[in-house]
Amino acid sequence: MALTGKLSVETPIQTPPAKYFDIFITEFHNFHSICEKVHEAEIHEGDDWHVTDSVKNWTLIVDGKPIKLKEKMEKIVKENKSITYKFFDGDIIDYEKINESVEAPYGFMEFFDKSLKDIDSHLLKA
Repeated sequence: MALTGKLSVETPIQTPPAKYFDIFITEFHNFHSICEKVHEAEIHEGDDWHVTDSVKNWTLIVDGKPIKLKEKMEKIVKENKSITYKFFDGDIIDYEKINESVEAPYGFMEFFDKSLKDIDSHLLKA
């Protein structure tokens, strides 16, 4: 029997929420220049980084190793500043903890925490 649950991370930011949200819908293509753990990013399908039908290729550093994956924005709701992403292909895997001795994917949590802090720092300097 598999164990179930959610992993989450709360990363405090100092940037106003509207400005923080805006960078995701206007400067997503620059994240490889802003985030230390994002090494490459390019459009795979489509011609605009900031719409829901474009697919992007990413190279990220997780647990000290480069991983490749694809990403697509599935939904952007400007009214409540919400974006839903889908990550697929490449080195992304489904995770199932089949017993207590299986390590959780904390490397991904650390990646997201560090990247969110990098974005906050970038916006505070602007």
